[in-house]
Amino acid sequence: MKEYITLSLETHLFFGRIMKEHSLFLLAGFPAKETKFIQCAEQFREEFEDGLRRTVKLADGIVSESVLHSGEVVTEFTGKAECQTRDLTGIPIDVRITEAEERLRAGKRVMINREMVYHVRMLNRQMLCSLNGLISFKEEVLKEMTSCRLYTTNYPLLIEHILREAKLYRQIISELENRGRISVPDLKSMEIFWNQIMMEHAQFIRGLLDPTECKLIETANGFAEDYCRLLEEAREQDMKAMNALTARTLQTTKQYQQFKTAGTEGITGCEIRSIILPLLADHVLREANHYLRILEHAQKDGD
Repeated sequence: MKEYITLSLETHLFFGRIMKEHSLFLLAGFPAKETKFIQCAEQFREEFEDGLRRTVKLADGIVSESVLHSGEVVTEFTGKAECQTRDLTGIPIDVRITEAEERLRAGKRVMINREMVYHVRMLNRQMLCSLNGLISFKEEVLKEMTSCRLYTTNYPLLIEHILREAKLYRQIISELENRGRISVPDLKSMEIFWNQIMMEHAQFIRGLLDPTECKLIETANGFAEDYCRLLEEAREQDMKAMNALTARTLQTTKQYQQFKTAGTEGITGCEIRSIILPLLADHVLREANHYLRILEHAQKDGD
């Protein structure tokens, strides 16, 4: 059960926060008249915040050092970005969760007992229930937007994007509940998924920057094109020849992570003109950090 507990908690630390923030971004994008959608988004924000709070309490001394040091749980900007986003939007954010995450210790000898297994199982079930609801909500938002019955400041592509992430999260937790472990995805499928996510991040960044930020727009567009090529190559690549492509993807993602780091610093420091919420900048940085950890692990296995 060690793998079951560790992987469950590591998954919630990353994806639970991502879902909490998806709910916040949806909430921030609705006009005041859409009271039903606002109430639903707020409900999911609260549910995932509660789930993340429970996760952090269980995770101390359990999760791996590689996850805690990857920058996918929190970054040096997360706390500041949360405070700024809370002040800008009026949406409540419990920054104490971030402070508790910053104090998390990695586990070396994980002591498993029935009580721990029970609490993790209950957490998984809670998160699955919330995920099913959030996925249905996102699908409804997308349907209403594309039928021209709902206005929001979020792109339709962004809703499709966050839907895919939610479904991956649900797949992982469902596997853990049904089998006690996660089936290792093949390298090709993993890179196709995350290269598309990274490509779309660049497209969103490009579209949310102020038109005067010409150099940043050009750089973001360059990364969108880079990941578009990597995505196409991954789809066409033979599994036996994936290692060389993974090395190129890793190099591109390292450069992209540096760009996102500089962008998050610039947005939280009020040095970049954009309509990007500070927490959104930190959000996409954490996802790049997560992908980097996956790629580095895959490359080590391939060597």
